[in-house]
Amino acid sequence: MSSNRQAGETSSIRAPLFFAIMAALILLEGFTSGWNSALGILNMGLLSAIMALGVNMQWGYAGLFNAGAMGFLALGGLAPVLISMPPTSGAFSGGGPGIMAAFFVAIVAVLAAVWIWRNLRGKTRGLAVTAVLIVGFFTYRWLFDPAVEVIEAINPSAQGNLGGLGLPTLISWPVGAVLAAGAAWLVGKTALGLRSDYLAIATLGIAEIIVAILKNEQWLDRGVLNVNGIPRPWPVPYEIDLQNSPDFVAQMQAWGLDPQLGSTIAVKLAFLVLFVIVILALIWLTEMSLKSPWGRMMRAIRDNEISAAAMGKNVTRRHLQIFVLGSAVIGLAGAMMISLDGQMTPTSYNPLRYTFLILVMVIVGGSGNNWGSILGGVLIWYVWVKAGDWGPDIMGALAAPFPDGGLKDHLIQSAPHMRMLVMGIILLMVLRFSPRGLLPEK
Repeated sequence: MSSNRQAGETSSIRAPLFFAIMAALILLEGFTSGWNSALGILNMGLLSAIMALGVNMQWGYAGLFNAGAMGFLALGGLAPVLISMPPTSGAFSGGGPGIMAAFFVAIVAVLAAVWIWRNLRGKTRGLAVTAVLIVGFFTYRWLFDPAVEVIEAINPSAQGNLGGLGLPTLISWPVGAVLAAGAAWLVGKTALGLRSDYLAIATLGIAEIIVAILKNEQWLDRGVLNVNGIPRPWPVPYEIDLQNSPDFVAQMQAWGLDPQLGSTIAVKLAFLVLFVIVILALIWLTEMSLKSPWGRMMRAIRDNEISAAAMGKNVTRRHLQIFVLGSAVIGLAGAMMISLDGQMTPTSYNPLRYTFLILVMVIVGGSGNNWGSILGGVLIWYVWVKAGDWGPDIMGALAAPFPDGGLKDHLIQSAPHMRMLVMGIILLMVLRFSPRGLLPEK
């Protein structure tokens, strides 16, 4: 009884202790490297924590290994482009009807192929499905290609895409969640019947396909040419507006701050307030759901699918449900990240940052624990950034005793890989000494 009570007391102080350590690291960064750097790390750390929350819902709640978080994040990032950017003059009227007609033909062809497959029997079924898909494909291309050429010819140096609806950026955040959820539903309907290893392969492939589409479909998001100048969410101001404000400049001078630096810090603080509001809302929703009968059912399915199925639970449907919800949270983080960056750059999405690192955050923080995902997201992002800063200095110090030449040059050139080395060491240490993470699931 005494040992159980001591274990409970130890568990109750772990979360405040680790969050206090994290806060101390952010404060240390502010006092040593500047508050601009500290707030930048904290903002991206909170976005990473939201991504980790989404992955934790899938892996921690239901045991679904999603190796394609990057794809759902990229889909969420597309939302500010389609919602917040101003429309390209003449793009929709010139190529919009052709693209909509092409998509309509594609949907009809797929639905017709499915109907034929379900209702016909015999050797003619395969031939009929193939014929419908071939005719649908060539009809789709016949309508789609001319429409795309019209859109991409409109001011290609600055636009060349459909543009957006010109709506407030905050609206694009839930739209990003909906886009990711829709894609997750399509993926889940086909992939959730597979074994866990096949599910990981399928989601990884889908993520690469999504990013490849965003890189190549210039009419949609300018592809590798990037979309710049994405509007900021209300009430985040622009630095130039603050610098042109006499009241703001006077206040900064009264505090002994450079107005340019002060405007950057003010903008990051405004983003920080928005991110904290979103993450508190997500924490409240996820904690309430986890403690509800639905949450207990999800964990029962995770721990023993056969027993849960024997009790009458539809395991596949529940897996699809949690897969869609988790992907929606990842998509929300993707839209928020693009709003923070102010630009859409499809080439920046890579599995190392947006799949592997997020999984490390969930594992280190504590799989199945929402607060652990928050801690892991901020902590691992802090270490990731600082390892990139410390790596060259550490490697330079280690290589200093060696004479100039091949070995020393090789060590210094290998400094950027310190990030991966540090992540690997942290993951191994946590798995060895705290296999359930820093904040284990209760």
